[in-house]
Amino acid sequence: MQGTRQDYLKFIASLLIFGTNGLLVTHIHLASTQIVFTRTLLGSAFLLLVALLGRQLEVHNCRGQLRPLLLAGFCLGANWVFLFEAYRYASVSLGTLLYYSGPILVMVLSPFLFQERLTWNKLAAIGAVVLGMLCLIGISGGISLRGLVNGALAALLYALLIIANKNIRRVSGLNSTLLQLVVALVVISLYLLVRGQLPFALPQGRELLYVLILGLVNTGLACYLYFASMQRLPGQTVALLCYVDPLSAVVFAALFLGEQLTGIQVLGAVLILGGALLGELSLPQLRHKNRPSPVKGDGLCLYFSGLRPATLTGQVRN
Repeated sequence: MQGTRQDYLKFIASLLIFGTNGLLVTHIHLASTQIVFTRTLLGSAFLLLVALLGRQLEVHNCRGQLRPLLLAGFCLGANWVFLFEAYRYASVSLGTLLYYSGPILVMVLSPFLFQERLTWNKLAAIGAVVLGMLCLIGISGGISLRGLVNGALAALLYALLIIANKNIRRVSGLNSTLLQLVVALVVISLYLLVRGQLPFALPQGRELLYVLILGLVNTGLACYLYFASMQRLPGQTVALLCYVDPLSAVVFAALFLGEQLTGIQVLGAVLILGGALLGELSLPQLRHKNRPSPVKGDGLCLYFSGLRPATLTGQVRN
């Protein structure tokens, strides 16, 4: 499954929107888990309203795909829970690094799960993005066994989320995203109840506006673009492009929050982008000079083939 140009655009757009989460969260004075609950509640309510108004609610189709849909929804909610637990018992940087090992696991398993060849350039891409993440995020703070376990579970659930979505069939992107957010909302609600963090008061004034944007746009709209396009893209492509999210978050923080990018972080950004592009080159394309005629390839290299460099530079958890 190669996906169309529109699928690539939707997926990359969703990751760029996710990358702005940090810009909004800095203005919201709630606990991180309460922010996740609020954005999930608003996002699912928004998509439900859109489905009802547009008469696009497809209960019958969802019934036939309940197993992967429920699994994906559980993984969506639970991976956020374990990620925040990793933040508590380890550090944000270590938790983030562990969390983003999930897509790498998908790439390693892709030959068995999606019948996608794991070629040398894919292996090189894995090494590049791992090294890039180390440079971009770094490791700081204490390391505890409990933090490592929670981070590893978050990564495993992230991988299962991608795998489950790749197995959803005959369900529209809107309905798939809606059900997953609802299930995730239930998981997060139970977690907050156990921790005694429900109910809580919502912010007021301008802070409420940031909460609404985070819930309606950065969760409802972005999750729709994310899950709807993920189902149509190759698993290895999904795994590699997922690193646009943390990369864009760091870049946006530097541009709009005044956070300084070090030389090591710039190197990490180059490695991540280079790894993502390298992973989308197929072997026939890399060897095209030895062939009498061009060979049709796949992925981003063909997707971008019709775009001028100026167009590319104009484009850019959770």
